[in-house]
Amino acid sequence: MYNNQTEPETPPTFGERNRILIKGLLVGFLILLMLVPGILVSDLVKERQQRQADVVQEVSSKWAGPQTISGPILMLPYKEYGKTTDGKMTEAIKMAYILPDEVHIDGDMQAKEKKRSLYSVMLYQSGLKLSGRFGTLPLAALQIAPESVMWQDARLLMGIGDVRGISDQVQLEWNGNKQLLDERITDHGMFAEGFSAPVTVNAQTPIAFSINLSLRGSGNLYFTPTAKTTDVTISANWNAPAFDGHYLPSDSEITGKSFKAHWKVLPYARPYPQYWKNGVQNLSSGSFGVRLIQPVDGYAKTNRSVKYAILFIALTFTFFFFLEILQKRQVHPLQYILVGIALTIFYALLLSISEYTGFNIAYLIASTATISLIGMYAWSMFKSGKTAIGFTFALSALYGYIFILIQSEDYALLFGSIGLFVIIAIIMYYSRKIDWYGITRHSSYDSALTQSPIQQPTGLTN
Repeated sequence: MYNNQTEPETPPTFGERNRILIKGLLVGFLILLMLVPGILVSDLVKERQQRQADVVQEVSSKWAGPQTISGPILMLPYKEYGKTTDGKMTEAIKMAYILPDEVHIDGDMQAKEKKRSLYSVMLYQSGLKLSGRFGTLPLAALQIAPESVMWQDARLLMGIGDVRGISDQVQLEWNGNKQLLDERITDHGMFAEGFSAPVTVNAQTPIAFSINLSLRGSGNLYFTPTAKTTDVTISANWNAPAFDGHYLPSDSEITGKSFKAHWKVLPYARPYPQYWKNGVQNLSSGSFGVRLIQPVDGYAKTNRSVKYAILFIALTFTFFFFLEILQKRQVHPLQYILVGIALTIFYALLLSISEYTGFNIAYLIASTATISLIGMYAWSMFKSGKTAIGFTFALSALYGYIFILIQSEDYALLFGSIGLFVIIAIIMYYSRKIDWYGITRHSSYDSALTQSPIQQPTGLTN
């Protein structure tokens, strides 16, 4: 009969020694898997944005679209003579275009929001007064003989972005004489739509003019600098303007309920000349003006928040992973997936609620509901009120941090990089004492191998 001896512990398997590593890889795979519903939510946000754009287009088509004022421009027909190869004289009618020396525009915009279903469209009604003067005609520079000019066919042209926005007759005062600028022109080349009127000119006399224009539109009101000196002053009862185009205003003032902006544009940087003949110029390439924007764009902010979905899911799963290790409680992969789905549904809640309440209130409601749900679920998993409260506080801080990033667009990169650095520092601090390889758990096995070798049997007894 053998003597009683202490048998050594069974050597740990690969799975036992690398249990934390395997679980970490599984959690990483689940994080990547949860990107799929995040992509679906992002597509939903884009779909709703497109629906909003369709509504804006529909309302604008019934009111008037964005407006661009081009001109006025003096169009001067002239005859050009030549000879054929057999010596016969030919005659062709050509066009010369002359821009004014000065244009001053004073305008007032009355902005209004038009509601259609869940969406708002920015519309405006404007009153514009254009005044200025043409100098002596540069016929010598254009190489046009005065006797070849068809003076009786001279016309004044003005481009309008959408002529449906004209809400009253366009009054023209030309060198003291009043008339209507009412003959519509389409697809002129320099502008798609506009008006014209016959005018009286001569080669040596400067001409003063003024135009009163009542114009409505949606979103944008732009101007093209068609003079040697273009001076524009615009005021509006709206506090969220965006100054766009080729030039920024030389000065602007924005108050709580209105704004006022002033541009002064000189011809040096203008991408077209002061006069030309036998062709058209792309006047819109030098346009500038103002765009009325809605200060809170829920879809844009929701779309930005969706971009942080991977950060939400990764950090939340990391919190659960560390709690699982520190609390020595197993969390099933299905529980990770349920938490990930709850985090994804947050964005669907945010999107749907923001269409009725605005982004900020929707974010508060959706985040509170999500934090409460996951916090209670953490309590049921770890059976510890202290752990659940700590996890809820950490998740609340994360949602608050992301909200600050979304609101602070100009400083999002700075705050984001600092915040992520702090988060990774906290994770590294609390993970420094974790027994990642499970060495402590198997110390008794190592001790058995080094301190208690198996004794060989010494003999048999009767």
